[in-house]
Amino acid sequence: MSARFNDKTVLVTGGGSGIGRSVALAFAREGAAVVVAGRSTEPLAQAVKQIEADGGRATAVPTDVTRSADVAALVRRTVEAYGRLDVAVNSAGVLTAFGPVADIDEEQWSTIVSVNLTGILLSMKHEIAQMRRDGGGVIVNVSSNLGSHLRVPMLGGYAATKAAVSVLTRTAARDHIGEGIRINSVSPGPTDTPMSYQPGETKSDRDTRLRTQLPVGRVGALSEVAAAVLYLASPEAAFTVGTDLVLDGGATA
Repeated sequence: MSARFNDKTVLVTGGGSGIGRSVALAFAREGAAVVVAGRSTEPLAQAVKQIEADGGRATAVPTDVTRSADVAALVRRTVEAYGRLDVAVNSAGVLTAFGPVADIDEEQWSTIVSVNLTGILLSMKHEIAQMRRDGGGVIVNVSSNLGSHLRVPMLGGYAATKAAVSVLTRTAARDHIGEGIRINSVSPGPTDTPMSYQPGETKSDRDTRLRTQLPVGRVGALSEVAAAVLYLASPEAAFTVGTDLVLDGGATA
């Protein structure tokens, strides 16, 4: 592996599992000090243990991204641990509010908006404040191809939040690039996480279903999403601002 992120501090929300954990591990392998944040302490501890076993540096900070005070404390603890904040990856998200739009449960709607959208807003708000003090930085938000790019029945609540994340990302990118803060997003399609399964599916069932739905003929690998996030955070993407990088095996081509 290269050392693109030596001496950099990277904060990853949703870092205890799925895409967030894969991203955290990838940054650590390339030399970054990583702070992993999420609501459940055990997955965060496991992520830190794996990073340290591989020779990396990591800190876990239990955080509820729907609470502004929590996110402010997360950023503060990041700087206390490693001196500054260079890169933030906002990956925390949930999949709730299933069903036709007219039948969406209002409590589930409130939850998904709070985590998937308000969580991104609060994360960027406090991350940008610190990056201003540090003289710049990079933010990558995790959206979805089920936002601005593709419509799937029964997932209107999830799609609405992710479409909003994509728009918020592009607007923030224009708002803050003049301050040296570069903001982009990635929009994965079906990726090898629990969210890619339908109720009662086995891995074989899921793979067969997605093989027929995706032009590439397979589910996406976590490592592929992590590689895209690292690219957007790297100096190689210095001219990339306000982009939503779609990773969905051709589903929206």
